Amino acid sequence: MAGPLSGLKVIEMAGLGPAPFCAMLLADMGAEVLRIERPGKADVTGASGPHDVLARNRTSLALDLKQPAAIEALLGAVDRADAIIEGFRPGVMERLGLGPEPCLQRNPRLVYGRMTGWGQDGPLAKAPGHDINYIAISGALHAIGRPGEPPVVPLNYIGDFGGGGMLLAFGLVCALLQAKESGRGQVVDAAMTDGAALLSAMMYGMKAAGALSNQRGENWLDGGAHFYGTYACADGKYVAIGSLEPQFYARLLQLVGVDEIEFASQHDAQSWPPLKARLAEVFRGKTRDEWCALMEGSEACFAPVLDWDEAPRHAHNVARGTFIDIAGVTQPAPAPRFSATPAAMPGPARSISTDPLQFLAAWSHGKAGT
Repeated sequence: MAGPLSGLKVIEMAGLGPAPFCAMLLADMGAEVLRIERPGKADVTGASGPHDVLARNRTSLALDLKQPAAIEALLGAVDRADAIIEGFRPGVMERLGLGPEPCLQRNPRLVYGRMTGWGQDGPLAKAPGHDINYIAISGALHAIGRPGEPPVVPLNYIGDFGGGGMLLAFGLVCALLQAKESGRGQVVDAAMTDGAALLSAMMYGMKAAGALSNQRGENWLDGGAHFYGTYACADGKYVAIGSLEPQFYARLLQLVGVDEIEFASQHDAQSWPPLKARLAEVFRGKTRDEWCALMEGSEACFAPVLDWDEAPRHAHNVARGTFIDIAGVTQPAPAPRFSATPAAMPGPARSISTDPLQFLAAWSHGKAGT
């Protein structure tokens, strides 16, 4: 396979959300990832086959881990793997006989990636939870929303994907680089609570400096400022404005045609509500396409707010190939991009129907066609 991680062999213990996303990132970059599924498992997302984008570019093997022979065969594959990824609650892999201790005893250079919500230790370590719970205790959820209204749920981007899967992928690559030098693997404990907090690093710095209020919707990056937010247009669609710097703010005022004296105090937070109301009135005077014709590509820092169908068709995304089609399913392309070792076009998820123990034995010796 092509890509900067070509040659790496990774075992993924299939789960939900962040761990599969991490495995997808590694597979997109050329790693050979074998996905171990439970027989007859049902995906609560409703996605399967080519629609299961998070499972792309990988071979799935159904394995009954209640059978001792299956555990032994999987441990044989661990002997030849560079990394293993699991996203179960603490203690599950240990009860299966697949915890870090036996795996690292057999393969001292193995990197053992663990993805959980609360982490491997702490008072909540064994409690159930989901993205919304993990980002709630990080401070991130509190900060998203309008003044006087409940916090807005930001899908599951912050915990599952940004603070979860991406953080684990980063940790795995760090540990793999270290193992390459030392020959010694280690456990990577990636917790979504830690990751969501880490994504908030700049905000905590601003809070310490007195530049960030605890009141959501009243700060310059959370939609409180009139020059950084979204506005409805005449057709009910929306545009996004990010005119932070003075020169970009000045260009915004010129293009929308408002009184520059009225809008002169850009950073006076007391003036934001009336100025925001005034801009809302202005943007309702044209359709989104009309605003795009006037402002897109300008120094006002403008973009249309696109839906799932519109985004893949936007000219910029088309020119860069930001979205691709795999087996009739439109989905994001691998990222980032590499000049010398570009990633290959991903393929859809593949399931192996042959004898799983034989396949594992062949995969362990590099003879399985994945």
